[in-house]
Amino acid sequence: MAGKDAFGTQFLRDTTGAGVFAVIANVSDISGPSRQREAIEVTAHDSPNKYREFIKGLKDGGEVELTLNYDPGNTGHQALDADFEEDDLRDYQLVLLPGDPDEHTWDFAGLITDLGDEYPTEDKMERTCTVKISGKPTLTATG
Repeated sequence: MAGKDAFGTQFLRDTTGAGVFAVIANVSDISGPSRQREAIEVTAHDSPNKYREFIKGLKDGGEVELTLNYDPGNTGHQALDADFEEDDLRDYQLVLLPGDPDEHTWDFAGLITDLGDEYPTEDKMERTCTVKISGKPTLTATG
């Protein structure tokens, strides 16, 4: 098989701070985690063949970006507003292939850095949400 269908992927937030997660409804697109790593340049006058040299630096857990079919009355969508306003980190999950034997879950702590709402005249209301990951995101087989 050449790939997997992403349909059904879920974004969840910890509702209690004690590992009780609830699905955020009406998410239409998800991207991330978009992990990165710094490259520290260590080039010197005696670097072989005049090529730059690098060593590994700090890692960044990246971000998760969501697009939602926005419903201002939806309690999950309202919770994202509350998450944006709070000062503490919150735990989130991204469940890939839920219910499938190959289900996997990303677990990470993060903070919402961007919430953007759109109200077009000829389309649905949308919300974009960016979650900045703090620390290492962990991918675990959960199926």
